[in-house]
Amino acid sequence: MNLSALSALALVLGTGSIASAPVMAQAPVPASQIRALNLARNTAVAENGGLSVYRPQPCMFKTSDGGGECLVSDDASGYTFSFLGGQPGWPEDGSNPTTETELQVAPDGRSVTSILYNGSPR
Repeated sequence: MNLSALSALALVLGTGSIASAPVMAQAPVPASQIRALNLARNTAVAENGGLSVYRPQPCMFKTSDGGGECLVSDDASGYTFSFLGGQPGWPEDGSNPTTETELQVAPDGRSVTSILYNGSPR
C-alpha cells in the first residue's frame, strides 16, 4: 500500500470513528420553565421602565437552559428567578447594574405569583 492509499484509509477510518462517537444530550427544558423565564423577564422589563431604559441580566435570555444562573428555585410553588438589570448595554460595557429583581412564577409558567424584590442591588 502506498502513502496516499494509507492516508485515504486513515481519513475514512477516522471519520467513521468520529461519526459513531456518542453525543451527550442535554435534558430538554420543560415548556413551563421557558414560559416562566419569558414571563419573568418581560415583567421585569415592564416594572423597570421598558427596554429603552432597562435590560435584564443576559441569563434571562437563555431559554435553552431555562434561565441558567438566574433560576434560583424550581419546586412545587413554581419558578423563582433572581437577576440584575440596568441601562441598555450594562453587561457589555462593564457598567454596574442598577436593579435587582426577584420574582416567582406559577408552576405552569403562566402567571407571576409574587414580585419578591425589585430595587437596588442587595
